[in-house]
Amino acid sequence: MSARAEIAAAPARRFAIIRLGQPAAITLAVLIICVVMALISEPFRSYDNLYNDSRNFGFVAIMGMGQMLVIITGGIDLSVGSVMGLVGIVTGLTLQAGYPLWVGAGAGMGVALLCGLVNGYAVARFKLSPFVVTLIMLSVARSQALILSNNKMIYQFGPDEKLFGALGGGSLFGIPSVVVAMAIIAVVLTLVMANTSWGRYVYAIGGNEQAALLTGIPVVPVKVSVYVISSLSAGLAAILMVAWLGSVTNGLGVGYELQVIAATVIGGTDLMGGYGIPYAAVIGAALIEIVRNALLLAGVDPYWQGTFVGLIIAGAMLLERARRMPAE
Repeated sequence: MSARAEIAAAPARRFAIIRLGQPAAITLAVLIICVVMALISEPFRSYDNLYNDSRNFGFVAIMGMGQMLVIITGGIDLSVGSVMGLVGIVTGLTLQAGYPLWVGAGAGMGVALLCGLVNGYAVARFKLSPFVVTLIMLSVARSQALILSNNKMIYQFGPDEKLFGALGGGSLFGIPSVVVAMAIIAVVLTLVMANTSWGRYVYAIGGNEQAALLTGIPVVPVKVSVYVISSLSAGLAAILMVAWLGSVTNGLGVGYELQVIAATVIGGTDLMGGYGIPYAAVIGAALIEIVRNALLLAGVDPYWQGTFVGLIIAGAMLLERARRMPAE
């Protein structure tokens, strides 16, 4: 086997065989919390509550799977919350102007694509810091959302308003549409990451970018692609959320970058790069939402939620550290 094939295949073997400890532990934690809460709280086990919980974490999970790809390559995308807000405003304004749904959604996703390309090229081609680049995009996208919306709420979505509402607020066999979209994305992305050259290249770049470059892996296009996917995932989540809410303001997505990064890291994605699976983002988002809901039903002051999420992140990092110790 050539050196290029070796470096590309090694991360995939880790992906498939030995790196599932933390996602499994988080899954167990989610199951335990759900069982305990179901036994002690009747509201928790109600259909409406479970429906809302799954829908709420679905938005974060969709964005988290895009963020996961960026983190695997050793980067970070702080702009996803602002991109979400900008896409929501652009989509809302386009629909309000009387254009059909496909044009409105296309305009929103086009903006997301542009944001991702700018982030990706600045990081991959010009070797700028992912933190700084995406922080700039965070500021620019939020500013543009304010300018375009003129700080007003948008709640009229033109001739396709009912169809648009069904897109985000509908369900399939009792499952929220956003959860269906999340599941499809997770399955497709898992298969792509495990069975394509592109997926192996993503892992290889995160494992050792310089070695990947020397073996002929197209580092720049691959890195640009992960930032594009991250922005597109934020755009998709924005469209689904606006459709569900039935309105949009420039405040859409504020603080979501922190939730998305937290969910991805809690699920087991390595902040140092080189490892992550779509399921990690999904289960991490689920844990955050289940804990938030459990605290709310227990009557805990909502201001404490950030503290508990921080403790969960700390626990996840300690778990990752413990997993690494035998190898070190």
